[in-house]
Amino acid sequence: MTTAAMHDHLVRSAVRPIAPADATADVPADAQSGAPSTSASVPASTSPSAPPSAPAAPADSRQPVRAAVARAAQLARDAEEQARRRQHVKGKRTARERLDLLLDTGSFEEVGRFAGGDIAAGVPGAAVITGFGEVWGRKVAVYAQDFSVRGGTLGRAEGEKICRLMDRAIELKVPIVALIDSGGARIQEGVAALTEYGRIFRRTCRASGFVPQISLILGPCAGGAVYCPALTDVIVMTREHSNMFVTGPDVVKAATGETVSMDDLGGGRVHNAVSGVAHYLGEDEADAIDYARTLLAYLPSSADEMPPRYAYAATRADRDTAARLASVVPDNDRQPYDVLEVIRCIVDYGEFVQVQELFAGSAVVGFACVDGRPIGVVANQPNVNAGILDVDSSEKVARFVRLCDAFNLPVVTLVDTPGYKPGTEQEHAGIIRRGAKVIYAYANAQVPLVTVVLRKAFGGAYIVMGSKAIGADVNYAWPTSQIAVLGAQGAVNIIHRKDLQKAKETGRDVDALRARLVADYQESTVNANLSLETGQIDAMIDPEQTRGAIADALRLLERKRRVRHTTKHHGNQPL
Repeated sequence: MTTAAMHDHLVRSAVRPIAPADATADVPADAQSGAPSTSASVPASTSPSAPPSAPAAPADSRQPVRAAVARAAQLARDAEEQARRRQHVKGKRTARERLDLLLDTGSFEEVGRFAGGDIAAGVPGAAVITGFGEVWGRKVAVYAQDFSVRGGTLGRAEGEKICRLMDRAIELKVPIVALIDSGGARIQEGVAALTEYGRIFRRTCRASGFVPQISLILGPCAGGAVYCPALTDVIVMTREHSNMFVTGPDVVKAATGETVSMDDLGGGRVHNAVSGVAHYLGEDEADAIDYARTLLAYLPSSADEMPPRYAYAATRADRDTAARLASVVPDNDRQPYDVLEVIRCIVDYGEFVQVQELFAGSAVVGFACVDGRPIGVVANQPNVNAGILDVDSSEKVARFVRLCDAFNLPVVTLVDTPGYKPGTEQEHAGIIRRGAKVIYAYANAQVPLVTVVLRKAFGGAYIVMGSKAIGADVNYAWPTSQIAVLGAQGAVNIIHRKDLQKAKETGRDVDALRARLVADYQESTVNANLSLETGQIDAMIDPEQTRGAIADALRLLERKRRVRHTTKHHGNQPL
């Protein structure tokens, strides 16, 4: 519903037809006694002197708009006009304009329009808009902070509105979308404002994993307020006007002497490419909102539902695209390639929605469809550090797998990694603790898990990236795949170090000997044969068969159900 239409709806919904028996209930006493009145006249059909059979004129059959209702509607229009003046000059949309972009046309139903306001005193309401609407024809709960009202700050009225909305969203089992543009807690209300944040945190945790939660940061978000979006499933920011930080530049300078801008401290680029806090960087508000709508197309309304299904009919073009896989991955196992090309050859229409595209580039995660079924895709990216797993890519993969498992999306894993990244930097950054998150995510996932080894799968990385041992349902490998404890070069240097040392001492060609030993090791050990023989790989498939094999596996696993193995309250995963 557009802003203008919303105001018309406000007036219409506030005016209710009066039954004939109660016709005089709202008529002033002087009008009931026959005395002249300055109030609106009583409709002719309810006048005591009108003949019972006299037809009512259409123009007179409507109850007049009460002055209070008209005043409220005008107050709402004035508030939106003021919001436009304040926001447009900054290059930002108003909260209601943002809701118009997010929701299907005409679907928004506002809740508590004037809650926290004072109509008589000309205060239109709280600094947050709450209500329900539809995205792709499915119900969602939304709240949008209004920076034009007291800087969008959060006080008791705003907290109560948001909490009521979240409670109802959990009850109705619908996603929650938050549009954040706020100066933080309202200082004038002191601890009462902070208390509201605590109440919102608790409800966000209650909703976590039950209904999808998406936060769009379209303005400032500072202090304790940052933890509202931090607890949600996906955070979307924009290149301009979007900031998140626990302590602002002024506090940083006072505490440390460091001078830093808002963008360098917590801008959209920083949180998408450096910290990994955000999951998408929109070019502008429209792009950010469109991304949120796109995500909702892949997710179910709640954990109690399956993801939506879409009509899909394979064409000759799809078969031609699938056949291209044979030429995408180079024969040379040291030559990089873009795994996105592989993904686009596998998924419907080549459409792949990346999550955290700018963060931890050695891993790729995102949503797609196969035969109309939404899935989550996890892949190593050989174009970036050979697809190695480090602390950041481990957390990126683990969190995405957990998101898919929470909302019943199958996970397809494409493996091409030489292992975990070595070095003191990674060890000191917690590669043991943070790398273990990938294990925890896959080992606890109960959605269908399908894994394809494209080229390299070495050491611990082979196990954690959706191996059969860790819980995958169906595992495939390409004919040229290499599966081993260690790559041939590293294995030969360890296994044959004495032979290589002796060759060096005796003046033999060490490089030639090493090359021969590497070739022998690759032929005998670095292949998928042992994994096939032990049942860790279910089938060897040609690259052009990959899409069909994945689609068959997903159909096979369609009726997979969750099983509770113990009576524990929850696991204690590494955090």
